[in-house]
Amino acid sequence: LPVYRPKLTSPPQLVVAMLGLTRQPSILRIGAAASRGSFRSSLVSARPSLRSKTTSAAEAVAPSESFAKRNPFAFQVGVATVKTSAADLMAQVVVEKKSFSEINWQRNGLFVLFGAGYLGCFQWYIMVTKYRVWFPTMDVFAKLSFAEKLKHKAGMIDAGKMVLFDIFVHMPVMYFPTYYTMKEFVFGDSWSPVSWVKNGLTKYSSNFLEDFKAMASLWGPSDCIQFVLPIHIRMPFRHCVSFFWTAYVSFTRGDNTEEEVKEE
Repeated sequence: LPVYRPKLTSPPQLVVAMLGLTRQPSILRIGAAASRGSFRSSLVSARPSLRSKTTSAAEAVAPSESFAKRNPFAFQVGVATVKTSAADLMAQVVVEKKSFSEINWQRNGLFVLFGAGYLGCFQWYIMVTKYRVWFPTMDVFAKLSFAEKLKHKAGMIDAGKMVLFDIFVHMPVMYFPTYYTMKEFVFGDSWSPVSWVKNGLTKYSSNFLEDFKAMASLWGPSDCIQFVLPIHIRMPFRHCVSFFWTAYVSFTRGDNTEEEVKEE
């Protein structure tokens, strides 16, 4: 019978033939395959850990970056409160040149209360909660790009209505009467809510024309920007603009001066 004799062309092949492993898989190949398999399995097992590390890092950064978007109401209430107090302090220290010991903290307390209660809570209720009902395109319109907003006729009309409502209804009918009434609550000698409302509305009517002109000149242009912004940015933007408005109101209407009493 013919005997199989492999053709040996190199010393490694000769060694393998002497060991009787000519017809068997190479030990070197088995080792290399095993090493490649273990390397691949180590890569596969490492991928989940790398992904988890990346995910955990993103989760750690995300809360600080998107707090305003995830908690828009709480964020804007905080901004409104701090902003209103800071604006009044700036008016007293920078404009009126008062020293720290001369600061009227009762007046500052008025703005803290007004900032948290009215500007933070009630304005959110009006401009977000109720606007969604009164102007149904608000949410869809807010998510569009600026170019798409220009083509969205219904959204543009609703945005215009929001501006008009703010200038001719919200500010003159709600904002100013509330401010003057709360001012009577803080500065007034009476503990009767009827007296607060009566005296507050008296001052409101006396200053109405001047207040309305100043309000419309600032909030008219500002509202045209505010009501095309994304929902979670609208109120913080309004509070930033309101910093300067509050400083003006603090300087012109903040103190319980004798001139206002005489005007009554």
